[in-house]
Amino acid sequence: MSKRETYESRTEQLLAPIAEKNGVEIYDVEYVKEGSDWYLRAYIDKPEGVTIGDCENVSRALSDALDVEDYIADAYILEVSSPGLGRTLKKERHLEKSLGKKIEIKTYKPIDKQKEFSGILKAYDAETVTVEEEGKERVFQRSQTALIRLALDF
Repeated sequence: MSKRETYESRTEQLLAPIAEKNGVEIYDVEYVKEGSDWYLRAYIDKPEGVTIGDCENVSRALSDALDVEDYIADAYILEVSSPGLGRTLKKERHLEKSLGKKIEIKTYKPIDKQKEFSGILKAYDAETVTVEEEGKERVFQRSQTALIRLALDF
């Protein structure tokens, strides 16, 4: 397991009881480097949407727990937020909750001269994602998808 994966996993374990106590669920945890800074991001959610207060409460409790455990050697910036409306669908549980919803897919290489697609998420498995576009089903190899996210329709 890489350093990034270890930090994300341990943070998710620390976050679980904090999220439960605050009535939110963990959507995702990521440890990424942007520019010269490391970021530890925790995305939380709940059916009615998270508030700034939810983010503040979880952030304070998680920060305290991280200070006690002290397993991240790098200096980093902690962020706790909602995953947002156009949330990225990275994990199986994200795809499961999004079945029947409109999604956007970006591929690494063009397929039929395009790299961006949208449609209703019909099915998925470990290797593929099936989307219905204008009444026709299209199957994408997950290894060829750069990004899968909920579509923003206004």
